[in-house]
Amino acid sequence: STSVLGPSSAELNQGKATLMCVANKGFPSDWSLSWKTSDSSGSSSIRGEESRTPGVLQNDGLYSWSSTLTLTADQWGKVGSVTCEATQGSQTLVSEILRRDQCSQS
Repeated sequence: STSVLGPSSAELNQGKATLMCVANKGFPSDWSLSWKTSDSSGSSSIRGEESRTPGVLQNDGLYSWSSTLTLTADQWGKVGSVTCEATQGSQTLVSEILRRDQCSQS
């Protein structure tokens, strides 16, 4: 399963927006997380700075991963939706979409 967490209003007041994607209960360990962002019209993508963590083995024998996407507050203001995709090889297995208008601080 994956979940995407939006930026906090305190962070936006500082001029940046960090989004986090968390995926857990996966196996094997060679999954990766990637981001896709689109503006409110859906016509163009917005580039941010991505960072990822390798899979971490949990007590139940399954793995969890996380990835963050950092945008400026101005970029976040133009975002229509953000998608975090969990992929294994060439296959996209799970994706989670966060719309900016779903976030209370937008």
